[in-house]
Amino acid sequence: MGKPTGFLETPREGPRYRPVPVRLRDWREVYEAQDDAAVSAQASRCMDCGIPFCMQGCPLGNRIPAFNDLVYLSHWDQAARQLLATNNFPEFTGRLCPAPCESACVVGIADQPVTIERIEYEIIEHAFASGVASATSPATRTGQRVAVVGSGPAGLAAASQLASVGHEVEVFERADAIGGLLRYGIPEFKMEKAILERRLAVMEAAGVTFHPAHPIGPDATTLAELQAQFDAIVLAIGSTIPRLIDAPGAQLEGVLPAMTYLEAANRAVRDGVTSHHDAGGRDVVILGGGDTGADCLGTAHRQGARSVTQIEIMDRPPDTRPSDQPWPTMARIFKTTSAHDEGGERWFASETLSFHGERSLEAITVRDRAREITLEVPTTMVLIAAGFTGPEADALGLGPSALSERATLAVDDTWRLDVAGTPVFACGDAVRGQSLIVWAIAEGRSAAAAVDATLRGATSLPAPVAPLSTSW
Repeated sequence: MGKPTGFLETPREGPRYRPVPVRLRDWREVYEAQDDAAVSAQASRCMDCGIPFCMQGCPLGNRIPAFNDLVYLSHWDQAARQLLATNNFPEFTGRLCPAPCESACVVGIADQPVTIERIEYEIIEHAFASGVASATSPATRTGQRVAVVGSGPAGLAAASQLASVGHEVEVFERADAIGGLLRYGIPEFKMEKAILERRLAVMEAAGVTFHPAHPIGPDATTLAELQAQFDAIVLAIGSTIPRLIDAPGAQLEGVLPAMTYLEAANRAVRDGVTSHHDAGGRDVVILGGGDTGADCLGTAHRQGARSVTQIEIMDRPPDTRPSDQPWPTMARIFKTTSAHDEGGERWFASETLSFHGERSLEAITVRDRAREITLEVPTTMVLIAAGFTGPEADALGLGPSALSERATLAVDDTWRLDVAGTPVFACGDAVRGQSLIVWAIAEGRSAAAAVDATLRGATSLPAPVAPLSTSW
């Protein structure tokens, strides 16, 4: 604890947002730079608690007090080594994680918590600038080959860990570029894709081989064929079946799953063209009040939507932690993102009853429980951001027996599926169900440890979490 009085003297202060009129004209990330002195001052607020609840709140077990102290002392390289020991991709979590660690911060009991997520971001950016985050090669090679199917954060974490101990790792991705939701689900204004490319280059330099546009399944390379070529398989295919709304008119043109819209938008930004699902000049309604809905909101703003209304079926969360969600739990409280600051309306306690139009959408009917009224809302684009129901197991040729009662991939306590032949493991949202990026990375690391232990009889890799589903 470098400064015992830091949390008493320094208020919480994160980086400032770029002005709304400026940032809506481009797709760059929304924050302005925060200088090192300001970041070090924020790190000084860490109390270095006797029991670091922040570390318990983080599925990865990041050594938060240790790297906070090192940042306060301006020992950036040492801080990076502490952070990279537990987190393969701080540049992703430092931008995208909702920070359960901050919900568990002791300072947050009576004050605002330490800006742990932003400190993490600053550490890894310094690490790339100084070369600490560069690729390293294992001392020895095992001669064993592992295939990872899916290149989201869970798959990339598993690949990175397995390569670090000398396995030959190849990653297969059905999309035309590597990254999963990091590539096509996260808008550029939340994470510029150059950040993803930078990490992929490090992984390639460390020996990981990537195969984009290479699906695995009955109509392509089958899972059995992959088993014949490799010593182990890791399935990190995510939870990608969208939860839709079963209401009259849901099939009308203009009613889209959120990820269909976001993927088209990300591709359009990459290619410098207009998206074929562009919101420009349209009255847009977003059904779902979570992070994906906010991503749609910010994207629609940048595309020039005439109006955007975000509708949430649940009641408006409270502004402060409710008594039934005590510290250190990650409480459901009212949250305003950068996209909400940019405009649009937010409705709560509202349910969509029907969609109207001949062939294309013209309006929706919404029941507002808070005001006890039914409204017809004119719109030509509805984006359904209601989450996901599970992985596309049938795309891999896996039958219902491979699924748990929650419609996720059923694994045992070593992350292994009940599949004959070469061992097949699974991790991430495909096992847990849709969750946080930090859980995906933690599960990828844990599955990698199980694979390594299976192939070599023992492992030195950490396993921060256990599978949520152990139903066979």
